[in-house]
Amino acid sequence: MSDDSTDIEQPFMSHLLELRDRLLRSVLVVLVVFLALFPFGNDIYVFIAEPLMKVMPEGTSMIATKVASPFLTPFKLSLIAAVFFSMPYLLYQLWGFVAPGLYQHEKRMALPLLASSVVLFYLGAAFAYFVVFPLVFKFFTSVTPEGVAVMTDISEYLDFVLTLFFAFGLAFEIPIATILLVWMGMTTPEKLASKRPYVIVGAFVIGMLLTPPDVISQTLLALPMWVLFEGGVIFSRFFVRNREEEAGESDEADEPVMATAAAGASGSAPVEEAFRPLSQEEMEEELDRIEAELDEEEASWHEETDEETPMDPVDAKLVRVNELRDAMDFSAARRLLYEVLVEGNEEQVRTAKNILEQLDD
Repeated sequence: MSDDSTDIEQPFMSHLLELRDRLLRSVLVVLVVFLALFPFGNDIYVFIAEPLMKVMPEGTSMIATKVASPFLTPFKLSLIAAVFFSMPYLLYQLWGFVAPGLYQHEKRMALPLLASSVVLFYLGAAFAYFVVFPLVFKFFTSVTPEGVAVMTDISEYLDFVLTLFFAFGLAFEIPIATILLVWMGMTTPEKLASKRPYVIVGAFVIGMLLTPPDVISQTLLALPMWVLFEGGVIFSRFFVRNREEEAGESDEADEPVMATAAAGASGSAPVEEAFRPLSQEEMEEELDRIEAELDEEEASWHEETDEETPMDPVDAKLVRVNELRDAMDFSAARRLLYEVLVEGNEEQVRTAKNILEQLDD
């Protein structure tokens, strides 16, 4: 294996080792947090189920329809809560792995966005718990048909609230996505603002897909998405304005340097002489000089060609034929010409025939 391939493999292996170490640290932290939360799994579930328990009719309670649900449901909730609370550390490990490959201006932009994304996700989950859950569960229990007892399964309820947590946490990332689109130059705040009607319709469509099939949760997700989109457009305008100001300052800082460089170049550059046409004699001398240089180059090229390229044997025989003709040895010349007719190419054969005709004449 060559040294170049070894140099390429070593950084690649070092990146893999670093990725492995960071993944192991992340898994270890999640495991530690999970072990700390698991003894309180039932208490955490009671906290999560409180919005529904408050609005359930008297004499009703949640139930477990599966044998292992009383154990697996708190276990699952504790594991997801461990990942949820470990998210800052997980993103820190991700940042530590990615940051060395970023430019300085990218780091200045990415780090605030990364921190803001964590905060916004937590805000989305809090909005779902404190605002959406009470309204949705109150609506569900109020429309229960007469004679039907509301007894929600604990595992079904957990899946329901986790879906809403994820949907609202993801929806609250819209400002980050908007700023990233503007930062990468894929769009502008003005174009985003002009697409507002489509964004509103898209927000309700996404709300329909990410939330359970009810109008309240869909609307409660779509409206914050719209508001967050408007917030993202506003912040992206500030971002574009700041970037233009920085670009203007850098241009202003470059102008004196460029002016100094131009002045220095103009001061140090030699002054060109005024153009003067050549006289007739000078023109002839210049042409003779150029012609002599061309002749020398052609002669040297022929010499190099003669030295490097050996003469073709058939051509050598034709040259020998001319020498024999000059020496009046026509019989020997004829023998060589017959050999040329057998060995030569089309041009050489034609030349040999012409010489034979001349000898016959």
